[in-house]
Amino acid sequence: MSEADGPNTEGSGGSNGANGPDSERVSTEKGSAENLPSRTRRRFPDISSRAYEHPADRSALVALRKLSGFDTVFKALSGLLPERSLRLLFLSDSVRVSDEQFAHLNAMLRDACYILDLEKVPTMYVTQDPQPNAMCIGMDEPLIVVTTGLVELLDEEEMRAVVGHEVGHALSGHSVYRTILLFLTTLALRVAWIPLGNLAVLALVTALREWFRKSELSADRAGLLVGQDVKASMRGLMKIAGGNHLHEMNVDAFLKQADEFEASGDLRDSVLKILNVLPRSHPFTTVRAAELRKWAGSREYQRLMDGHYPRRTEDKDTSVTDAFRESAAHYADTVKQSKDPLMGLIRDLSNGAGDLGGKLRDRFTGAGAQRTQGSQDASSDPADATDRTGSTDSTDPTDPTDPTDPAPGSPGSSNPSE
Repeated sequence: MSEADGPNTEGSGGSNGANGPDSERVSTEKGSAENLPSRTRRRFPDISSRAYEHPADRSALVALRKLSGFDTVFKALSGLLPERSLRLLFLSDSVRVSDEQFAHLNAMLRDACYILDLEKVPTMYVTQDPQPNAMCIGMDEPLIVVTTGLVELLDEEEMRAVVGHEVGHALSGHSVYRTILLFLTTLALRVAWIPLGNLAVLALVTALREWFRKSELSADRAGLLVGQDVKASMRGLMKIAGGNHLHEMNVDAFLKQADEFEASGDLRDSVLKILNVLPRSHPFTTVRAAELRKWAGSREYQRLMDGHYPRRTEDKDTSVTDAFRESAAHYADTVKQSKDPLMGLIRDLSNGAGDLGGKLRDRFTGAGAQRTQGSQDASSDPADATDRTGSTDSTDPTDPTDPTDPAPGSPGSSNPSE
């Protein structure tokens, strides 16, 4: 696809002369020359990727963007061989999206770039692969690749969210900075023979994968900004998890799985969750759906849709300290709100290390949750609680006076829902 100033605004109904997204929308009608969707979408002129980036992703990107010159040199070096090889590979063995080939995907791509105000439309290819997948790669110029498995799996609005997801990666520069950090990781591997060097490399790779996972949450948000249809985004994630059996699936039930995954089990399950997610570059699909639903219902998203968002022209003035402070606050809030047993233990320890052995025992065996439930049952019926305290030993797990039983409302009792 050739370079363009942006998607054709005549078919999109927008105007670059508008004052902002409050007055500028992408107005499209089904059956038009570009075959765009039959509803209006808001556009975000000069939007900074900081507007939709996850706090942990944002802090890393802000810090990397401050390394002026390094990314420019790296882009130039990367463009000499590896990127040229990839472009030739897809050019020779995949189908390039254009007005003549996969025209509906081409319209979605141009529409997504127009909504997020990405001036240079990336080249997109469709490659034969039954596994549903999409990616944005390339240092010098972003390159989007979607598989036939994904194209066949999703409907138009679900696919629009995926295209927006990949355009969000391009706007954030994820492909550039991911490659830089992978390059640094490769260099770090060469010092792994130094005492403690292997541990340092392991810590770096672990942190890198954590950032990758957070960058996927950022791109999910960009997909929602492009599609502006929460239900379509949810359906798309659900299909990626369970295949093209939409009549057999339910979004609410799917989202409940994420709640159950977070809250179920004891400390042993918390450790297994961590071990399961560590090697992954993407968060679990149910977790992605729950995170996106949470963001779609937030004040931050509503303000963005109302036209209040950071501008790209302000990126150079962004404070690295403020970005890391926001990231730290997010993780602290995650620990505070989480229903995971390990996070509950961390809250307990932060509020005081008294009876550490008892707390560890309860978290490993799940007894703490059972005691909390017993306390709630007793408090719901005072007469019944009196009978029980009068007829049982004072160390009974349901006894509200048990010294190891957390009081209702304390960090060891039931936690607020997500």
